[in-house]
Amino acid sequence: MTETIPDPIRAGLARGWKVLGGPHGTPPVELRCDVAIVGSGAGAGITAELLSGAGLAVVIIEEGPLRSSSDFRQLESEAYATLYQDSNGRKTADKAISIMQGRCVGGSTTVNWTSSFRTPPDTLAYWAEHFALPEMADGSMTPWFLQAEQRLNVGAWLVPPNANNHKLRIGAARLGISAPAILRNVKACWNLGSCGLGCPTNAKQSMLVTTIPAALDRGATLLVQTQAHTLELQAGRVQAVQCRPVAVNGAPGSGGTRVVARHVVVAGGAINSPALLMRSGLSDPHGRLGLRTFLHPVVATMSTFAERIEAWDGAPQTIYTDHFLETQPIDGPIGYKLEAPPLYPLISAIAMPGIGAGQAQVLERFPHTQALLALLRDGFHEQSPGGRVSIKGDGSPQLDYPITPFVWDGARRALLSMAEIQFAAGAERVMPLHEQATWTTNWKDARAQIERLPMAPYQTRVLSAHVMGGCGMAGKPELGVVRPDGRHWQVENLSVHDGSLFPTSIGANPQLSIYGLVNKLATGLARQLSGREVQLA
Repeated sequence: MTETIPDPIRAGLARGWKVLGGPHGTPPVELRCDVAIVGSGAGAGITAELLSGAGLAVVIIEEGPLRSSSDFRQLESEAYATLYQDSNGRKTADKAISIMQGRCVGGSTTVNWTSSFRTPPDTLAYWAEHFALPEMADGSMTPWFLQAEQRLNVGAWLVPPNANNHKLRIGAARLGISAPAILRNVKACWNLGSCGLGCPTNAKQSMLVTTIPAALDRGATLLVQTQAHTLELQAGRVQAVQCRPVAVNGAPGSGGTRVVARHVVVAGGAINSPALLMRSGLSDPHGRLGLRTFLHPVVATMSTFAERIEAWDGAPQTIYTDHFLETQPIDGPIGYKLEAPPLYPLISAIAMPGIGAGQAQVLERFPHTQALLALLRDGFHEQSPGGRVSIKGDGSPQLDYPITPFVWDGARRALLSMAEIQFAAGAERVMPLHEQATWTTNWKDARAQIERLPMAPYQTRVLSAHVMGGCGMAGKPELGVVRPDGRHWQVENLSVHDGSLFPTSIGANPQLSIYGLVNKLATGLARQLSGREVQLA
């Protein structure tokens, strides 16, 4: 398949893109530029396109490798090892929550499932009120979202949903619950379903095939397999980014590169961005750095149907319901968004309960298995403060994320909602992802089981693909790490442009929230640094 599909990355390299690191050659001991950008994901990609478009010399520093459609063979065994943090094995400090996060050129945009939601208005209003960010509310973000949507081809998915998603729509409809379609950032999509393994047809409009190539075509330099280890500070300003080479698996190499820049933009993603600032010893007078890091804790249920579902096939996530968000006040009992995730065999086997013969019995019906997940909207109540990023003795980051009884209550309610929807859709049996759960064949028994299951770490399976916060934005220095324009409160020539800016979770898949907010911030930064007005192409 990939032999007949043009590969824009290999074509760009052949045209002479300035890419160094790993197999692309050793970077020099020192590089100089106007702006160094740490990361190459959602925030970094938008920033790189806008700043390079303003005529600024840009160096993009990416810890992961450069992979492209020619390398994406729809194989979990290859994708997790090369495209994800810790080979898709990143976990919280207590190992109770699994975290799926990209680590490659394009970051998580290369491996996400394309779900595109604007930041909900009630989330923006909450930020305005509680974090002194009035410029975020009352529709002021709309033009920034619109530009990002046009640039990245975000639009309606007009193909009928696959069976996995259709069951969510059917079950919700039978219960009188709205379940609309999800917007997707794709172009000429083949409907393969392997979005989480890298798009082999370049249909997904990730940073890998949009903004990063645009910046490289304008002369930006991309360092891959290069970790931004510390920021070199002098007289209250960042003088340089101290980098070191790393292998594809993250193992550090010898040597290093010093990237000297007028301005530094940190966009390595929540967890990595706070950790970089911590390793660098940045001023944190109000103790906000690394705090209020949010995950959207996810719980899930699986069900089986008489007919084949084949949840790995077709666009992976196209139907959702916000019924259980809209019926809860934002600062009341925790609400949750429901979606239907794809089921790839390896990651599903890891998430499903049981071992040995017990798990084999679960997997026997894998082609007939359907799944639902719930994104818990944390961060809007004093009993859901999120987690805290810290650094271990070797300098690597860790996220401590205790789940409070308030959040566990939401998890139980979410499991009940999903089981009821699955039975309403015609499921033969349903089981929550919980170590003590068993299959039930009717809603009455499922409800009784879920109501008595202990909600506790290691018993209830919890995972997340959405990491936010840790370098929170606020209109007052005592409320956050960075200013409303994205600049660090204490370091003038340092900005943060990624999901770590968010003062709470989003309550929706965060990629479009990052695109829209960073579009606004990077447009302003380009004006400040170059005197030029730019916008996304």
